[in-house]
Amino acid sequence: MIPLSVLDQTPIPEGYSPAQALLNSIDLARHCEGLGYHRFWLAEHHASAALAGSAPEILICAVANATTRIRVGSGGVMLPHYSPLKVAEQFSLLAGLHPGRIDLGLGRAPGSDQRTAVALQQDRRQYAPNNFPQQLAELIGYLENSLPDDHPFAAFAATLPGRPHAPEPWVLGSSPDSVAFAADLGLPYCLADFIAPRLGDLASQYRDRFTARRPGDKPHLMVAVWTVCADTDEEAMRLAAPARMMFAHLLMGKSIAVPSPDMAQAWLADRPDVARAFASRRVVAGSPATVRAGLDEVIAEYAPDELMLVNILHGHEDRKRSYSLVMDAMKLVAA
Repeated sequence: MIPLSVLDQTPIPEGYSPAQALLNSIDLARHCEGLGYHRFWLAEHHASAALAGSAPEILICAVANATTRIRVGSGGVMLPHYSPLKVAEQFSLLAGLHPGRIDLGLGRAPGSDQRTAVALQQDRRQYAPNNFPQQLAELIGYLENSLPDDHPFAAFAATLPGRPHAPEPWVLGSSPDSVAFAADLGLPYCLADFIAPRLGDLASQYRDRFTARRPGDKPHLMVAVWTVCADTDEEAMRLAAPARMMFAHLLMGKSIAVPSPDMAQAWLADRPDVARAFASRRVVAGSPATVRAGLDEVIAEYAPDELMLVNILHGHEDRKRSYSLVMDAMKLVAA
């Protein structure tokens, strides 16, 4: 069976506090570990009424402490906000505390709107420069102690607090640029189908362009897919409605907590244009049989090494059951 993993965005259900959302993430991680999921990644979003995960490096520590086997990581750290050395130190420390279990997923999106991105900057006089490739190369240099001898910060690699342990770095994205960043540095790549679907050509580009950093290194592709599973197709679509309402508000410049399914269905029923706006997004939602067929299509399109499932639901128990049903369905296929 293809390994299954989880990307958790720490949703804040309407009527609940952000603090409860954080506890829900820890509980979900324990649940997914018990089900046999391979990785549990935490996303980074800022200034959001819907998502509480503004500091994945802190949540990773809490989740890793609450679990024993599952790999835990960032999905991802938005590197343009930070110093590469600071990120290297943070994730080296995590790897030292939890050897062999820490992933460092790296992205270049702001994880917010532009106003929030400026608020996160130390220097707010101008927009931060777009130098993600240079930041990424410097960060990998610290983690692998591979910076050139004449690099002004080369000596800092020997001071990382978690040595000799290190996180596994990943590049996240859904564009030719992110493919190039991952392939040229010989890094594993997580392709965000849930953001930009049906990008099988990017998977081929990544494999064709991949340059091994070490002998024996091979391209490793994980595809992240929006997945909601319930006992019936109708119930799954009902559970998927809150995320559609939430994203519709986001496109209007409003951040709202995740509404209840009944509220979301009523709101969407009055706005058929919203349904059309989301028609191009891939949502694998339905009964176990429907979801299994949908994920089989994703596997056929990308030939990935792993699948990562992501959803935003109002009910915490509904999220747990969704991941349980998907795992059971995929195990049944393997059997």
